[in-house]
Amino acid sequence: MQNLKVQTDLVVPVKRLPDAKSRLRGTVRPEEHTNLVLAVLLDTVTAAAQADGVRRVLVVSSDPTVAGVLAAEGFECVPEGRSPGLNEALRHGAAVLRQSDRTGQIGALQADLPALRPTDLAAAIKTADGRRAFCADRQTTGTTLLLSAAGEPLNPRFGIGSARKHAASGAMALTDSWDSLRCDVDTVEDLLVARDLGLGQRTSELLCAMACGPIEC
Repeated sequence: MQNLKVQTDLVVPVKRLPDAKSRLRGTVRPEEHTNLVLAVLLDTVTAAAQADGVRRVLVVSSDPTVAGVLAAEGFECVPEGRSPGLNEALRHGAAVLRQSDRTGQIGALQADLPALRPTDLAAAIKTADGRRAFCADRQTTGTTLLLSAAGEPLNPRFGIGSARKHAASGAMALTDSWDSLRCDVDTVEDLLVARDLGLGQRTSELLCAMACGPIEC
């Protein structure tokens, strides 16, 4: 039975725009790359905020453009802490969230899920039921969502082979399909898969507006 008292807050890490989604650089015009990264991010956090069981979405990024765009859309953003790296950014965000609730569940959600459906994210959170758990990407090697146990540290282990590392840390693998939650976007091939699943509004409109975009509408 699901623990209805557990609330889930999400941390979404975002690199500085010049460093973000480097494998997509060259597939779109340089001036369009930043807009694509921002569109993907906004579609991701918008879907996440709409998912049942999600109380708060906090983006961690030291990029002022990212912070400004998010603020204009009503999303929270805090700069990274003193230590560099993805896992350190997630720990910093988790610490910020813990200041408000020491007993809830904290999740780390990747920022590149433009086809994310709120129902898929909600189902994953419900299945975890307050336990430490993770959702692997569609290649089954990376991690798109990591959930702490309620009231416990996030303990992120992102990087190469993160799915294996999170499993080794005691996290339960969430194995239902949830295609939109597993479809992170690093390459044009990933974008094509996300398109077939159904892109969010901003990413879809941007790609359709590109004169020489990487995929057709």
